[in-house]
Amino acid sequence: MAIGLEEKKAIVAEVNETAASALSLVIADARGVASNDMTALRATARENQIHLRVVRNTLAKRALEGTDYECVIDTLVGPSIFGFSMEDPGAAARLFKDFARDNGEFEVKALSVSGKLLGADQLDVLDRKELCAISSFNPSARRSYEGSRLAEVHAEPLEIA
Repeated sequence: MAIGLEEKKAIVAEVNETAASALSLVIADARGVASNDMTALRATARENQIHLRVVRNTLAKRALEGTDYECVIDTLVGPSIFGFSMEDPGAAARLFKDFARDNGEFEVKALSVSGKLLGADQLDVLDRKELCAISSFNPSARRSYEGSRLAEVHAEPLEIA
């Protein structure tokens, strides 16, 4: 079904706005995944503040121009589902990794954080411990991570000898 020009502009604007505020992006190919499994993926994504979008590659390329995720444009071949992590930079990576383990047809294509393109084999880089090692990591996200880590440290019970 054809999409009108105004609808295309709205999609580009929406994806661009999401990309501008996202902490990381993971892209996958979901061909062959059962619709009920995709529904479960979307529900889990919502619970974890991950915005999932299926967008035509031509529209996605326009939407990602001028954002930290412009580096993924060359990977946009074939069907793509985009997972934007909005609060935890590693959330989409963990979600897609776990989902791929249970659904052999689901294939992670690429991921990006702070303008750096990473291959699908580097999903573990978005693990919180390794993420802080990325030197050009988004400062607001680093503060968010450090704040959450500080809360974890102070939440541990103190042992009094």
